[in-house]
Amino acid sequence: MNERLRPSIEFMRWIRVLPTLLIVLALTAGCDYGRMKEDEAIQTHETVLPEMPGRSIPREGGIEVLRQADSRDLRNPLPDTLQVVERGRERYGFYCRQCHGPKLDGRGTVGQSFAPLPTNLLDPKVQQNDDGEIFRRISLGIERHPPLWYTVSEEDRWAIIRYLRRASSHHPG
Repeated sequence: MNERLRPSIEFMRWIRVLPTLLIVLALTAGCDYGRMKEDEAIQTHETVLPEMPGRSIPREGGIEVLRQADSRDLRNPLPDTLQVVERGRERYGFYCRQCHGPKLDGRGTVGQSFAPLPTNLLDPKVQQNDDGEIFRRISLGIERHPPLWYTVSEEDRWAIIRYLRRASSHHPG
């Protein structure tokens, strides 16, 4: 056979791929994709904003008030009930146990990698602090302790303190 009449290898590859390309083209030819400018979204210069739920953003105060407050003026608003203590125990398990440990002794699994170890929450030096001071330390952080005011709700922080107080009364320092 004459070399000039023999199809090239590249041409043969295209012949094999061509049916697939034609099928894909045929399937997508009827697709009509919308344009972003036609979407039901807020258009340029529109001010349609969702309504914020109440107490989302403080109108006054916020974390700065806590920073400047005297801890003796901060009172735990939650009653010392079994339900609140149980909630505090549960939240302690979520947020604190990994570092401070299940026995509140600073020997949690994550805390073991810290030097020095996390604070023993049953230590008399910790327990002599009033609730307001413990609340400030949890909220704002101190030394190695991270600030948790943006992670743990205010109510949960106070519940954790109720749990710490109840747990320490069962484990006197």
